[in-house]
Amino acid sequence: MKYWLAGFCIVFVLILAGCGNSEEQTASVSDIPDEPDKETVTSEFENSVGESIETLIDNNFYLLDVVSGDRRGSANVYATRLYTVDELEELFKQAEGPDEISDKKNGQQIMIYDDVFITLKPSEDDEDVTLIEVADRTFVRNNYSPNYLNTFFTFALLNSLFGSNWSQNRMDTCQSGGCYGGYTSTYRSNDDGGSGGSSTRRGTSNYRGGGPDAGK
Repeated sequence: MKYWLAGFCIVFVLILAGCGNSEEQTASVSDIPDEPDKETVTSEFENSVGESIETLIDNNFYLLDVVSGDRRGSANVYATRLYTVDELEELFKQAEGPDEISDKKNGQQIMIYDDVFITLKPSEDDEDVTLIEVADRTFVRNNYSPNYLNTFFTFALLNSLFGSNWSQNRMDTCQSGGCYGGYTSTYRSNDDGGSGGSSTRRGTSNYRGGGPDAGK
């Protein structure tokens, strides 16, 4: 009886430890550390010479999460309390002008640079936090939902970037689900325009997908 009870206690402790590790892996905007003052960060961008926009973002903002896909490529998600979406748009344009910039849709905006897509959006968890998703072109091409991107850009533009049949090919692929629709705190797996699935990973667990007009 004593051996059985001891074994039960060990199993229970291991379960609790596993749960604790899972919680530690969950990204939260509450983890954002103290940031430099706004003037310092603004000066870094305004006076940057020869620095890529990806490097400037990585050097000045907190890395909240990393999204990786089985189809190659990755996206880094940064978080800041210093700037709004509109302020970040102006800050980034001063440092390095994008090749394309979308209108703002449902509070979100995408800027296309040579090698990356940068999505700016308010956090759903804290309205004072702005999220900056920096996705390399390979990740966007192989994981994003065309319906999600079409919210911001025309299919003609997207096909010119990724190949003449990209949008239709991706639509066919997304019929079975698992296509990415931008980073969000709400896990979704019920449509093709931002749905979750096992094909893409957020940190060490399923990515958070979704976005404006997802799946429409």
